Amino acid sequence: MENLDSFQQSRTVIEDFTVRTLAVIHSDFGRLYYVSSLKNPATGRYEHDGLRQIYSEDSVQSALKHCHTELFARILETPLENQENDLRTCLEPVGESVREVTKTWQENKFMQSLCPEGMPEYLSDLFCSNMSALLIVFSAQQLN
Repeated sequence: MENLDSFQQSRTVIEDFTVRTLAVIHSDFGRLYYVSSLKNPATGRYEHDGLRQIYSEDSVQSALKHCHTELFARILETPLENQENDLRTCLEPVGESVREVTKTWQENKFMQSLCPEGMPEYLSDLFCSNMSALLIVFSAQQLN
């Protein structure tokens, strides 16, 4: 019975997080960026104070890991042309700084931090390869 209760609470956290937080972010890359930014690289745990005040720590961890994995998979299942449009939507708010952002992301391999833990290496490699290609396209467009 405890597993069912845990599953139901994780589902509730996912619904809450999706409706209240992720729904206001206008791109899948933006959502993926946000969820991955919640993960503390030192501990490997997701940190979201608002959710932790309402739900159990285990439910929050499970729910955020699930959201991270689902967003990652959704992007990989999207055709590259649509990924380009989505990434462009994600980067629109930085305006003229797109050149700086793309350069920084290319130099420090930022895209690897967007990959959820536990993904098969070939999926992480595919994601990073796609991101590298998109960033090259963006950089080339900035030069024109």
